[in-house]
Parts: sequence; C-alpha cells; structure tokens
Amino acid sequence: MLTNLQFDESSLTQRLMNFRREFHRYPEAAWREFFTTSRIAGHLEALGYTLCFSDEIIHRDAIMGRDETLVAQAQQRAMVWGADERYMARMNGITGVGAILDTGKPGPIIAMRFDIDAVEVMESQNDSHRPRFLGFASLEPGVTHACGHDAHSSIGLGIAEILAANTSQMTGTIKLLFQPAEEGCRAGKAIAESGWLDDVDYLFAAHIGMNVPSGTLVCDPQHFLCSSKFDLHFTGKPAHAGIEPNAGHNALAAACTAVTQMLAIPRHRDGMTRVNVGQMHAGDGRNVIPANAVLMGETRGENRELNAYMFQQVETIAKAAGQMHNVQVEIRPQGEAIGLENDVEMVNLLERLGKPSGFADVMREKDFGASEDAGYLVDRVQANGGKAVYCLIGSDLTAGHHNGDFDIDESRMLPAVRLFLNAISSLQREAQLNDASQ
Repeated sequence: MLTNLQFDESSLTQRLMNFRREFHRYPEAAWREFFTTSRIAGHLEALGYTLCFSDEIIHRDAIMGRDETLVAQAQQRAMVWGADERYMARMNGITGVGAILDTGKPGPIIAMRFDIDAVEVMESQNDSHRPRFLGFASLEPGVTHACGHDAHSSIGLGIAEILAANTSQMTGTIKLLFQPAEEGCRAGKAIAESGWLDDVDYLFAAHIGMNVPSGTLVCDPQHFLCSSKFDLHFTGKPAHAGIEPNAGHNALAAACTAVTQMLAIPRHRDGMTRVNVGQMHAGDGRNVIPANAVLMGETRGENRELNAYMFQQVETIAKAAGQMHNVQVEIRPQGEAIGLENDVEMVNLLERLGKPSGFADVMREKDFGASEDAGYLVDRVQANGGKAVYCLIGSDLTAGHHNGDFDIDESRMLPAVRLFLNAISSLQREAQLNDASQ
C-alpha cells in the first residue's frame, strides 16, 4: 500500500462483510432509506464525524420521484427494525447523511459519494442464492440490494473508520456523502443544489460490478447517458362499457396510443438514444371505460441535446394521444441524469494507484452505457473549480444488475477501500509539497 494510514486488513475485511450483509438484509428503496441512514449515522457519529442531515445536504425543491405515502410507511418500518429516534428526528423526513472530518490542519477538501438505496425487485427465493442460504436475504418483499449499493455503503463506512483512526496523519477535511435515491436518478440534482459540495477540491465516486470482472479497475468509464424519468397521468371519464360506451373518455386507450408511438420515435443520427415504458396501470373493471391510466417511462441520450430530443418527442406524443381520446394528460418528472466527464488528472491518479491498491488489471476506459445522477455532483464540483472522478470496481456477479439473483464478490470491497485511502493520501501529500515549494 502507498498510504501512511494504518489498519488491520483482516479485521476490516470482516467488518466490511458484516456491514454489507446487514444493509442487504434491510433494504430500502429510494427516499425510504430511514433505517439505513440511521445505522450509517450511528457508526459515523461514534467515529467522531460531524453529521449533516436533511436541508443541510438536500435542496427540497429539487427532489424528484418521491411518494409521501410510501415515505411515511418506510418511517414506520424503520422504527420497527430498530432505527434510532434521534437520527429519525434529525432527518426530518429526508434520508441520507453527510459526514465531515476536519483534521484541524490546512489541506484539500476531499469528498466521496456512496449511494445507499436498494431497487424494487423481488430477491430470488432459490435456496442456492447465497444471501438466502447464508441468512442475509432481504426482509422486505419486492425490494432488494440488486445493484451493489449495500457494498458501496459498506466501503464508505470502512473508509470512514480508517480515516477517523488516523486523523493525526492527515491534513485538510474529508466529506463523506451517503446519498439516497440514486436509483431513478432522483436525488443527485437536489444534493448538488444544496451547495454542500461547493467547497470541495476533489470528489470520488464509484460503482461495483457493471460487467467488470473481479480484480479489474476501470478508471475512466465512458458514455454516461443523460436521462429523463417520467410518469404520464391520463385522466378521462368513466362510463358503462355496455350501456353507454360513447359517454366515456378512455384513458387506457390514450395510454396505449402513447406507448406504441413512443416506442416508434426515430432514433437520432447524431448518437445513441433510447426510450422505454416500464410500467402501465389503468382501469377499474372489465365493463367500465377506464378513466385513469399511468405510464412510467424514461428517455436516454448520449448527451443532453439527444436526450432532450427524445423527451420532447415523448411530450408531443403524450399530448397528441390525449387529444385523440379526449382525455387530460399530465407529465410528472421523476428523475434526471445529465451525463458525466471525469477530470484527466483524477483518472491518471487512479490509473497509477490501481495495482498498488490490489487490482490485478487496470483499464483506463470502458463503456458505461447507463445513467448516473452522480453527474450532477461531478458537474457541481467542477463548476466550482474542483476535480472529480467516477470509476468502476470490478466484481464477478451471479446475475446482472437489477436481477433478483444478483450477488457480488464481497472480497472486492477491500481493494476499493485501499484505492481511495491511497488516493486521499496522495492528494494530501501533493498539497503539502505544493505548499512547501511556495
């Protein structure tokens, strides 16, 4: 290792696994991570970090994709699971926590982001599924950590432990962000607009897996897709389907028209574009003209202009479908991602540190091909003169992301901790050398 921060790797490996399995057992979907936030906050406060909650780290007016009924249910469930009332009160209904470690010595402000939410997927009930036969499978039906954010949270806590135990060897300030609602790209914009990252000199973020094998580090993932997540609400008029169907305005018919036309949007010549409708709910009975229908969909584009092209097409189609069937249409934004460009200096740093940190293979670039609301955080830091990087931590997977059979290679968490500790140490040493030469 390159870092001067000392720790027992064997002991830390066990704690990382314990953290990860607890988070996996108690999964919470976007904006509902009350138990998870409480547990993370408890660990961080015990280590001496200053904690920031709610409006300190999230701009409420920029929140997207939040269902207050589900949030209220999640708060009750978190208390049943054992959430700490003190942290529940400090959250004030908004999940996620920021932590600050001030060394008391001049130096850079270095931030790291770890997403904490699970996905709304039913975990495999097969006895061969490792979380199931080892006893840490999801306790919440229809929600599981099938993306790896349980590992991200654990890596963050592991890093927090080592930094707190070695404060005397460090300079500057460390900010650790345990972010809610990454799934659906719902929180990144709200966190960026809170201003909590505005003083940051260096920002790190990462994702485990992503079709990268165990032992491999990807320093500069390419082609982060801009994305708009949306719900379309169609409101018509009910009527008896046999007696007077002419009296109704069919919201389901309008929704179906919109779906078929959205899936036929011409793809753009200038780059990759996508559209998908993942869910549709409508109607009350087989003999009633449906008065309500809801579509849940998304667009993606290789850049902001291409995503805007796709979303504008969706808006036009939705309004036209409503007019065709004489129903009202409301478009409700649910999430947004703007793409991401890493700073070359930060990419070079990770590339240099990869193998000394325990990665057998270090790749500079690989296609990402998905969306990440960390783009808002990266953009905010860069706009204020800081530098940022988002990398991929390889892990062999038992199934793809967002699949009920998903599981990670837990041994890959330790190299991630090493990598970021080495990066922090390197940046702090560089700052000290620069100060000494001036």
